[in-house]
Amino acid sequence: MSDRLPPLTALRAFEAAARHMSFAQAAAELNVTSAALSFQIKSLEEHLGVPVFRRLNRAVELTAEGNALRGGVAEGFDLISTAWRSARRQAQSNVLTVTAGPAFTAKVLAPRMFGFVQAHPEIDLRVSASLRLLDFQRDDVDVAIRFGYGKDEGLFSKVLIHDWIAPVMTPELAAIYDTPDKLCAAPLIFDDSIDFLSPRADWAQWFKANGLQVSDLKGAHFSQADHAVDAALSGGGVVLARSTVAASALIDGQLVAPFDIALTTNAHFRFVCPQGHETKPHVALFADWLDHEIGEIRKRLPDKTTVSVVGM
Repeated sequence: MSDRLPPLTALRAFEAAARHMSFAQAAAELNVTSAALSFQIKSLEEHLGVPVFRRLNRAVELTAEGNALRGGVAEGFDLISTAWRSARRQAQSNVLTVTAGPAFTAKVLAPRMFGFVQAHPEIDLRVSASLRLLDFQRDDVDVAIRFGYGKDEGLFSKVLIHDWIAPVMTPELAAIYDTPDKLCAAPLIFDDSIDFLSPRADWAQWFKANGLQVSDLKGAHFSQADHAVDAALSGGGVVLARSTVAASALIDGQLVAPFDIALTTNAHFRFVCPQGHETKPHVALFADWLDHEIGEIRKRLPDKTTVSVVGM
C-alpha cells in the first residue's frame, strides 16, 4: 500500500460525505453530481485499498477505516480554510470588519458611521449585526462590540460603557405617568434581550428599587432591544431601556427618562479584538473614533441615582 496521498478532490468528497452521512447532500454542497461524487470516493477507496463507506439500502455508514480517516481529513480542511482566509485578509489590508449586536448597530453605530467613513475613506468598513458570538478567524472579523459580563479569555478587551436601565417613554406619556406608582397602570414594554442577566434587571426589580411590590406584570415583549425602543418611540408604551440603546432618542428629546432611580448591573458594552490587533492602524483608528462617540453619549445622557441589582 502506497503512502502517496490520494487526490485532494477525492479527500474533499469524502470529508463532505462523512460530515453529512449522505452522498446526495455532499454532492449538492460541492455542486457536483452524485455520480461524480461516488466516483471520487471510489477513487479514494481504490487508493486506500479498502472501503471507507458501507453502502446500505438508503443510507451510508463509515467503516473502521473511514472513521480513522474522518477526523484528520476534517481538521486538515479546517486548517486549509483558516490559512486561506488569513491570506485573503492580508491581501485585503484596507478592509475592517466589525460585528455588534443588532441593537448597538442600529442605535449607536449606524447613525454615526458616516463620520468615520468620511474621515477615513481609505478604510473599507464592513459591519455585521449579529447576536451570534462570531469567531475572529473563522468569520473574518477584526473587531467585536459585545454586551455581557466580559469573559474574553485570550482576547484584547476594554470597557466601552456601563449602562443604566430605567423607564423610557415619550414626553406625552411622561406627563400622564409622572410617578412610579402611576407607572404600574402604564402599557409596559419588555426588552427580552437582557433576560440572560443574573440577577435579573427587569420591571419587577425597578419597581422594587422604588419601594413598590408589583406582581403579574404584563405588556408587549420584544426579543431585540432596538425594537423595544422603537415601540416606545411610537408612543406604544413605556420601555425599561438600556441607556446606550435609547441614547439617541433621549439626547434629541424624542424620549425621556423622567424617574431618578435606574438599575445597573455588572454587564457592559466592550470593545474586543484578537490580542495584539488593537495596535493595528485600522483597528486603532476605529477604537479611537468609537471611544470619542461613546464619550459624547456618556456626557449627554441624563444622570441617574443608580441601584445595583448585583446580589439583590
